[in-house]
Amino acid sequence: MIALAVLLSVIPSFRLIAQDTSHIVLPADTMHHGVRPMGAFWRSFLLPGWGQAVTGRQVTGATFVAWEGVTAMMTLKAQQEANYLKAIHSQNLGLKRQEVQDWLVLWIFNHLFSGAEAYVSGHLRDFPPDLKVRAFPNGIGITVPLPRIAAP
Repeated sequence: MIALAVLLSVIPSFRLIAQDTSHIVLPADTMHHGVRPMGAFWRSFLLPGWGQAVTGRQVTGATFVAWEGVTAMMTLKAQQEANYLKAIHSQNLGLKRQEVQDWLVLWIFNHLFSGAEAYVSGHLRDFPPDLKVRAFPNGIGITVPLPRIAAP
């Protein structure tokens, strides 16, 4: 009796109709258009700002590109200064090497954060732009516009 109960609980004897998704047809207006979230992630991971640009977030993409330039140039500048301090046998070489590492970490973080932001914006691309959050005396209110359905 116990073996039969275990067998029936482990292996279902039938599938529910809701579990069968082979008959579902999506309308054309709900199909995915443009780049997928993982595509946006990889684009921005390789070149920060690229994934944001293809998801329609040009200002955010430009911000990541600008920060990429700042971190790259500051890493190179600090490395040149570290090379100079090494050549003159300065006592401050350890501090300058730490600065190079700090800028390098920020440079790498820019790639990771840009990719993550592009991934999220790829998922939220179809989110309603008219969403409004308002503060009220007793809390916060959120309004979402709903489409009107014409009566037949």
